[in-house]
Amino acid sequence: MNGEPRMEVEIAGVTFKNPVMTASGTFGQGQEYAEFFDIGKLGAVTTKGVAVIPWEGNPAPRVAETPAGMLNSIGLQNPGIDMFLERDLPFLKGQGTGVIVNVCGHEPDDYYKVVERLAGEDGIDLLEINVSCPNVRAGGLTLGTDPKVLEEVTRECKKRAAQPVMIKLTPNVTDIKTMARACEDGGADAISLINTLMGMKIDVERQTFVLANRTGGLSGPAIRPVAVRMVYDATHAVSIPVVGMGGIMCAEDAIEFMLAGATAVSVGMANFVNPYVTLEIIDGIRDYLKRHDIDDVRKLIGAVH
Repeated sequence: MNGEPRMEVEIAGVTFKNPVMTASGTFGQGQEYAEFFDIGKLGAVTTKGVAVIPWEGNPAPRVAETPAGMLNSIGLQNPGIDMFLERDLPFLKGQGTGVIVNVCGHEPDDYYKVVERLAGEDGIDLLEINVSCPNVRAGGLTLGTDPKVLEEVTRECKKRAAQPVMIKLTPNVTDIKTMARACEDGGADAISLINTLMGMKIDVERQTFVLANRTGGLSGPAIRPVAVRMVYDATHAVSIPVVGMGGIMCAEDAIEFMLAGATAVSVGMANFVNPYVTLEIIDGIRDYLKRHDIDDVRKLIGAVH
């Protein structure tokens, strides 16, 4: 193959310079990691969850290490949409990368208010509607496990949105294909999966829960085989693009998701281990394409089929 392979991918009419994105809640609002490298090299930055009002999150301790992963029970702590629009979005607009805003809420109306506020803002490429967080007592996971509710929330977000809408799905369901179809039926432009699996850790010496919230979301390499299977199933159930995530630690992991059908990938827990991991994954995908004489990264999408 002569020259460099094409790395651009397209989701809902938006072109991203490469398929490597960051997973919400693992990259701050981008400013923290901009101290380490040029985040403009990423396909996109996905923000922490943005709510209609500030959220304090769950009580500490909120993070625990587990074999091949970690548990978190942050509870979507965020300063609210006013601060996001004043401080975070202006920063992201100047970075030369795609911007995906993760929207969170306790009930459907919370999501709709944020989506409406963002409709008047430029510089946002996609909205990721987080109906799958296991660490909030209302909304979140509840909305993402009922296909009828999920379809309705999707439809109402689409009515209010000026940007393409991507729904973030939970793995904590019986049939991921049913949930993916509900999103498509509601008009979603894309879906992303998986969010964390529900988990728990107990301190056997103190005979108490390690996390103050008792349960938390399990992420990391331990969940990757589950995530790959669910991405594969989802891509066979719908015709809209899928962004895959769950335990991606290196380029080979990212390529596995793309071969399973993902158009792009989001890197999460690995950012805590290695702040440069996303750049290494981009380079690794490019090297893989060269080694296999593939001139376009899009040829990987669903190739295992």
